[in-house]
Parts: sequence; C-alpha cells; structure tokens
Amino acid sequence: MNHLVYRIGGRLSALLFPPRCLVCGEDGLPGRDLCLACSLGMPWQQAACRRCALPLPGADAEGLCGACQHARSPLQAVRAAFTYNAPLDGLLLRFKFHHDLSAGRLLSALMVDVLGSAERPQAIVPVPLYLSRLRQRGYDQAWELARPLARALQLPLCRGLHRQRPTPPQSELDASERKRNLRGAFIAVGQPPAHVVLLDDVMTTGATLQAAALALRRAGVQRVDAWVCARVP
Repeated sequence: MNHLVYRIGGRLSALLFPPRCLVCGEDGLPGRDLCLACSLGMPWQQAACRRCALPLPGADAEGLCGACQHARSPLQAVRAAFTYNAPLDGLLLRFKFHHDLSAGRLLSALMVDVLGSAERPQAIVPVPLYLSRLRQRGYDQAWELARPLARALQLPLCRGLHRQRPTPPQSELDASERKRNLRGAFIAVGQPPAHVVLLDDVMTTGATLQAAALALRRAGVQRVDAWVCARVP
C-alpha cells in the first residue's frame, strides 16, 4: 500500500513540477532535471587510466598512465563519470557549497548511467567528512551521492571509515602537501567486506582516496576501488 502511495505521489509531483534543466533552465528530459542538449554537452569521461582515472588521449596495453606504470597504489581501479569541466563544475559547486541537493540528486543519477557497467563491489564506502566540517556544511556530499547510487545499483552502503582528525582543505595545498595533510586522517571501523568501492565527489591528485584506501587495506580489505563523479585532468 505504501509503495502505491509513493508511486502516485511521484507521478503527481512530476505533473505539478515537470523536470527543469539545472544547467540552462529549459525543460528537462523525462524524470531528469537536465535537457538533452546539456546532457550531450556534459564532459562525460572517455578513455582514462584504469588506476587513477586520469583522462588519456589513448591507452597503453595495460590501460595505465605513465605515473601509474611506475607507482604503487592501494587503489586497484578508479572510475570517474566525468572530467572536471563545464558545465559539470557548476553543478558540483552548487551541490557542494551552496546546499543545492537537487544538483546532487542529478549528479548521482548521471553517475548511475556510467557506473552501472562497472565491476560490482560488496559495498560502497563514502569518503566521510570530519565531524566539525559536517556540522558546518549540514550534509556530507559523498553520502548524498552514494545513497541514490547504491539504491539504483542494489549495493549496500557501509560506514567503513572514520575521519579521525580535521585537515585543511585540499584545494589550498599542492600535491606533496596533500599527501602529508591526509597522513593518518582515516581509520577503518567495523568489519568492511573484502571488496569495497570508495565514493567521492571529485578526484584531483588522488591523495584523499589513497589515504582512505590505505586505511581500509591495513584493516584487511583485500580490494579497494574508487568511484568519483569527476576527475580533474
């Protein structure tokens, strides 16, 4: 009975509030706040390194960028739905810093379109914010992306990580400072399954995801992958 009520409510809501593109304001596609033109104009990621999701003009035999061919990583595979470019960057900024949760729901739905073909983990582990940052923002962007995605892909969510100390914003640091900044920032909690996927909004150098993956691997997780909405080229 409840499911019928929700379906009817959803249809009424769609009739009263038809989809409106969050990028240009035109009519959206059925059930999605994005029009066809803006969907085609999104920076969907194409060829990329399978270890760090760095966009590549072409892939070598192993599908690795030059850096990943010579460096070890606690991450086995990384998938990004988009390259960090317009108009996606505006949606992410609205979602992350301007409390636009509708932009987050759209981004999560778009991630499902790409990640539906990815190898399935046993659980999704969103990269957590530190408690004070969470209180300041009012929501955790990784969790807001992860919930609808996990539901659509029928995967469990796992609170397998705890951020145990505050860290300065990564955007203010260079690559080497980012690694030092996150050293020991995460600790695994509970008993995460053997194969998990870390989920985050944006990957720049990969320092955050690698620190989180290292904490999980030290706790006995055998394989850690990562899914992100966007990869900075």
